Amino acid sequence: MPNRSRARGFSLVELVIVIVIIGVIAAIAIPRMSRGAKGASESALIGNLAVLRNAIELYATEHDNVYPGAKEDGDGGAAKSAAAMISQLTKYSSEAGAVSDTKDATHPYGPYLRKGIPPAPVGVNKGKDTVLIDDTNSPPAVNTAGGEGWVYNPSTGDIIVNTDVNNDAGTKAYNLY
Repeated sequence: MPNRSRARGFSLVELVIVIVIIGVIAAIAIPRMSRGAKGASESALIGNLAVLRNAIELYATEHDNVYPGAKEDGDGGAAKSAAAMISQLTKYSSEAGAVSDTKDATHPYGPYLRKGIPPAPVGVNKGKDTVLIDDTNSPPAVNTAGGEGWVYNPSTGDIIVNTDVNNDAGTKAYNLY
C-alpha cells in the first residue's frame, strides 16, 4: 500500500467563516469600547469638578465667605489671579488669605488640594491643569485661546472646564457641567 499523506489545512470556506465571525465580533466590540472611553472622560470631569468645587467652598467657609484668588495673592498683595487661587488652595493660609508652605499659628487653614489642580480630562485643553480667571461673567465664560484647562470666577467661586467644542454622549456641553 502506498503511503499517501493527505495535505492538512483549512479549506477556503472555513477561512471565510472565521473571518466573518471575527468581523462581526469587531463590529460589536469596537463601538462599545469607544463609548466606554468617552464615559470615563465624562466621569473624570464630574469627579474633578466635584473636588475643585468642594475645595473652593471649604476655603470660602473658613475665610469668611471670600473665595480663593479674590482678595490677596501669596505675598499679601491684592490680586485676582490664578496663581493666588492655586496657592491658596494648595498651601496653608491665614484668615486674610496669605499663604505659607508650613502650618503655623498664623497659617492654620488648608491645604484644600494636596495634589494641586487636576488636569482637565476633556476638550481642546485636555491635560491642562492651568486656570484662567474670569471675574466679569457668572458663570465664567469659556476662552480657549489661552489654552488653560479651567475657567474660574473668584467673585462667585464658579469653576468650569475650558472647552466649548466637545459634548458628552447626551449632547450636553462639557462647560455646562
